[in-house]
Amino acid sequence: MCRLILAHGSFDPADIVAAAVQMSCGVTANHDNANTVHAHGWGAVWRDPVDGRLRAHRDVRPAAESAVDSPVATVRTDFLALHVRNATLPENRGIAFTHPLERPEDDWYFMHNGYLPTVHELLGMSASVFDSAEYFDYLIPPRTPSLDQATALARLRAIPAGGMSGNAVAVHPDQAHLVHWSPPETRTPRFFAMHRHTTADRVVVASETVPDLAPADQWDPLPADTVLTFPFARVSVPVSDRISV
Repeated sequence: MCRLILAHGSFDPADIVAAAVQMSCGVTANHDNANTVHAHGWGAVWRDPVDGRLRAHRDVRPAAESAVDSPVATVRTDFLALHVRNATLPENRGIAFTHPLERPEDDWYFMHNGYLPTVHELLGMSASVFDSAEYFDYLIPPRTPSLDQATALARLRAIPAGGMSGNAVAVHPDQAHLVHWSPPETRTPRFFAMHRHTTADRVVVASETVPDLAPADQWDPLPADTVLTFPFARVSVPVSDRISV
């Protein structure tokens, strides 16, 4: 299982990176899951507010070892999302499984917190290979330009029983989306809760409340079955080029 955090608006990326590191180490853990450490790599996706391009960074090392000194902490951006990972299956470790997942043909990045081992059935596959990648293709079919709440929730509710959560961040050059959804049979609902901190010039959504970002009473629980959309301001420079660091 993993931890997610995103920020949109005016913020210091170093603060968001530090918050992700704290979640990865269990410093801010206050939930109903025995797992509090997420050391199987991390990744980030952000937007350049000048040219509109999306950029990504992936690292197979624990975030506690490599995130604070990474390029991500000093980027200039108005949107940043991070994913710190604890792989559900030992065989699904390494750079190929490190989020954000990417689909270059239609400019989507995707991060998932949860385990959905049955979603492959809806893609006509005989067995699951990597549930997060299968979930990505199911929730946002190729060539889909955006994600709306009604369509997303209908697709989520059609997933066969047996999964834990579909919490996700999906990022496209025009907008980003935060998906907060877990099936009724989820055994650790507090672990899969999402929390939102809002000020006049920024929104932060995270898997855990982070006191270093804001006191506990300034975080609100995100309602279940929610899809938030964060539109990006248009720029005059084409955004088709993808850059990873």
